[in-house]
Amino acid sequence: MIQNFFNYKVKIKDTPFKTEAGKKYENTVAISFLDENKKEIAYIELGFIDKEEIYQLIEQGKPVNLDHCYVENFSLVEYRESRNIEKKSYIKIHGFSAYNTFFDSRVVTDFSFAEFDDEYENFENAHFLNGAVSFQSAKFHQGGVNFSYTYFTDGNVDFSNVNFGDGEVNFKNSWFGTGHKNFQDAHFGNGDVLFVNTEFNDGDVTFVNVLFNSKRVTFKVARFGEGKIGFHFARFHCKELLFERTEFGDGKVDFRTTEFSDAKVSFNRAVFGNGEKSFEASQHKGGKLTFRKSIWGDGNISLEKVEFDNTILYLDNADFGKGNLSFNNSHILELSLKSCHLDYYVDLRLSKCKSIDLSDTIARDIIDIKPYDFPLEIGTINFVGMRLIGRIYIDWEINNIKKLIYSQKDANRREFAEQFRILKENFSTTGQYVDEDKAYVEFKRNELKADLKDALKKNPYSRIWEYPSYAFQWLVFDKVGLYATNPLRVLTSMLFGYIFFSLLYLVLPFFVDTKIVSSIGDPDKLGPVAVSFYHSAITFLTIGYGDYYPSGFFRWLSGLEGFVGLFLMSYFTVAFVRKILR
Repeated sequence: MIQNFFNYKVKIKDTPFKTEAGKKYENTVAISFLDENKKEIAYIELGFIDKEEIYQLIEQGKPVNLDHCYVENFSLVEYRESRNIEKKSYIKIHGFSAYNTFFDSRVVTDFSFAEFDDEYENFENAHFLNGAVSFQSAKFHQGGVNFSYTYFTDGNVDFSNVNFGDGEVNFKNSWFGTGHKNFQDAHFGNGDVLFVNTEFNDGDVTFVNVLFNSKRVTFKVARFGEGKIGFHFARFHCKELLFERTEFGDGKVDFRTTEFSDAKVSFNRAVFGNGEKSFEASQHKGGKLTFRKSIWGDGNISLEKVEFDNTILYLDNADFGKGNLSFNNSHILELSLKSCHLDYYVDLRLSKCKSIDLSDTIARDIIDIKPYDFPLEIGTINFVGMRLIGRIYIDWEINNIKKLIYSQKDANRREFAEQFRILKENFSTTGQYVDEDKAYVEFKRNELKADLKDALKKNPYSRIWEYPSYAFQWLVFDKVGLYATNPLRVLTSMLFGYIFFSLLYLVLPFFVDTKIVSSIGDPDKLGPVAVSFYHSAITFLTIGYGDYYPSGFFRWLSGLEGFVGLFLMSYFTVAFVRKILR
């Protein structure tokens, strides 16, 4: 394929030309390809065939073999006019081949409404040197068509409403100049569709409302330039769809309401340019849709209202550039954003999602998960390893955070603890102090259990002291005061402690030789119950009037009660002041 030339010269010589297949032409066409300095960079000789000869072959129903020929101003519109045929009547072309054929036209090379027979149509290495190209509404039937290595100098190429039949459609390594590449309403049949390594260059590329029925459709390593890329309403009813390492260039990339059926779809390592990217309301029946290590450039990204109810969407290690990312009101079976850099606003308010993986992400802006105008049915969210520099808008009760975390099947206590710690710090930043306390309690509970498990795993004999230590911390730090987050819980614990010791003072004298003695002769004549509760009160609150003092075993019990009372009062003070200061 000859490309990157600035201009060309065509000279028709009287000498005959013979192709490698032995076909002879009366005249030879010499084409010189020039660079910007008018220096020849390539030279080629071809056979010359007049367009009228081609028209006669078509009219007579004979095979049209144009291999290694130069064709000037070919147009089926002109053919119809010269034969008084209606404008949109299909023209049947038999045995067509244009291998290494050079088409030249002042306006347009026109194959519109051409109907090729079932043989394999070959445009391999064809060059459309000048003018637009139109295959509008052409039919290729069963044989397939080969446009590999084809060069479209003028990028205004029209394949709209083409029926490519059930054979293979091959645009591998083809090259389009600047202009509108239009495949709107085209119909690809059961054969593979190959746009591998295709250069679309600048200009809009339209695949709007295109139907792909083949097993395999690939745009692998294809490159798009500046311009709108439209797959709006496209229907990929195929088994495999590949956009791996595809470069989309700058401009809007539009996959709105695209049907991906149940195809295995891969955009891995795809590179999107600067412009809006939209997959809004697209559909996928089930399976995997992957964008691993994709680069999205600058511009907003919309995956809103997508219908991926049975689809796992992988965006692991993706680079989203400068732009907002939205999954608002979408239905996705599982969403993975593992190891992504989320530098701008991310809307994760999905209507329905079994799991969201945010592990190892770096979030520098807002991640919005708090419901607004519709409920969220999210099963679980994984925050393990997240570096949260920005903020997460989420609510403990509305989002049911405990369920989001504890429903993770493969997570351990250490990972639970880490996630609650991340959320605790986030709630502190956003001023959700009640939610911060709840997250802190769950963090400490899981950390305590993780420490116990790690200690027992390291030394099985440590259970002798680890279990008592765990029980003490569970009782004192958790149950008594919820890790100093609930002053009322501490106050209630103080009340129960006071009553417990009071009952001991009342009951134990019936079983043990111990008692509470009055140092002033009991002037108020208090009964056993009053004495027990009074002595417990002045001991628990460390008042110590001295009018009643313990004797026997109660000396030790009173000392213990004094320590417990002092500890719980301090505990209450810490929890109370913590609440007030915030």
